[in-house]
Amino acid sequence: MPQQIKLYYKNVTADIIGPEHGITQEQLNQITEKTDPLIKKINEQRKQGKTPYRDLPYNESIAKAVKNTAAKIKNRCENFVVLGIGGSALGNIALQTALNPYMHNLLDNNKRKGARLFVFDNVDPAQFGSFLEWVSDKLNKTIFNVISKSGETAETASQFLIIRKLLLDRLGPDGFKNQVIATTDATGGTLRKIVDEAQLESLEVPQGVGGRFSVLSAVGLLSAAACGIDIDQILAGARDMDKRVSDTDFYKNPAAINAAINYHYYNHGKRNSVMMPYCYALKDFADWYRQLWAESLGKAQDLAGKTVHIGPTPIKALGTTDQHSQVQLYREGPNDKIFTFLQVQNFPAKLTIGPAPESDPQLGYLAGADMEKLLNSEKIATEYALLCDKRPCLTITFDSVNPYTVGQFIYLYEVTTSITGALFNINPYDQPAVELGKKATFALMGREGYEEMAGEIQPCTKIDDSFLV
Repeated sequence: MPQQIKLYYKNVTADIIGPEHGITQEQLNQITEKTDPLIKKINEQRKQGKTPYRDLPYNESIAKAVKNTAAKIKNRCENFVVLGIGGSALGNIALQTALNPYMHNLLDNNKRKGARLFVFDNVDPAQFGSFLEWVSDKLNKTIFNVISKSGETAETASQFLIIRKLLLDRLGPDGFKNQVIATTDATGGTLRKIVDEAQLESLEVPQGVGGRFSVLSAVGLLSAAACGIDIDQILAGARDMDKRVSDTDFYKNPAAINAAINYHYYNHGKRNSVMMPYCYALKDFADWYRQLWAESLGKAQDLAGKTVHIGPTPIKALGTTDQHSQVQLYREGPNDKIFTFLQVQNFPAKLTIGPAPESDPQLGYLAGADMEKLLNSEKIATEYALLCDKRPCLTITFDSVNPYTVGQFIYLYEVTTSITGALFNINPYDQPAVELGKKATFALMGREGYEEMAGEIQPCTKIDDSFLV
């Protein structure tokens, strides 16, 4: 039987951390009654085509197009560069960190499974400029994947315009055409116009799928395939999880339980949600989760138009690193958080700790132990310490980190987000608050049509020297 990730939730119950901070059986019964009809409602929305992200694992045409494109560039792509931001970048980063070795980019070409990966999700000129210096003599072995549904996102558009000029100057129009792949809207938008005019290779951003839900489409899968990751297994894992999170029996549905527990704690004063992987490979899924959770669930209004200003705050941590930077706060600070650990039972590398020197026999307790055992002991110890202070803890367990289990994890949290949104009675698929910042950027950069907004911004941003110390 294929591996399955599991949700362990006993350590949020009153039996473990007491009735003041733990969920009692009566409370669990109440939240089950509220969640049960929402599972059915979301399943029905899926049948009506209202949640198209749910069908991505079954879309054979997307997978085929991605694999064909990856095969086409394989022999001329030593470096694969993603230009994108938010949902166009975080999934790519998370898949690479999880499913390729830590030293992947530094391996020789004959030892890597695929291309090196570089993802630029910022417009820091020092960072991007440093990369351009490195890549400038490797352009004919570098593929640039610009990802933007509209092509008008300022960050991605600026990166693309720099790369476009570089390629045209160094390699000419044919070189530009050969080294760029666009992932964008199928029919319209600025980037689609550029694709059509320059006859660029392109893949589609699926209709109705927001960026934070798009990792199982060409948006996230092309970079994975180009870097030698088995995307068929990612999608198979997602299909496996789809069956589990569609189950109308609350106690067999990990997404429903996960959503219900997080909803309960939000309404009982624990409005911060910490995700803490005890596995370096999973660390960037905490970043991916932060966008998924924050952008989906942070809303000013509910579906009835009532002002609610609702939304849990996602926080990332990494075990064991953040035992030494955050756990002091988590144990003795305000009890306003729920913790989700990601724990892996079997790591690909087995490292045995060496013997203690004769001068320091007190280190002998470590000698001969596997580092894997130490890491998981640290997780259990941290969880125990939190439970002693009545802090609720969930754990997602992985037998191992591989494409199949990663596909399950992605799909579990996407559907958890849908169910949590239904419990909050908000729309988890829009992001209205993001738009104002985009428009303000247009105004500050002098885009035509935004002159009035530029005037409105100036009084807010003008530096008052009397407040400058």
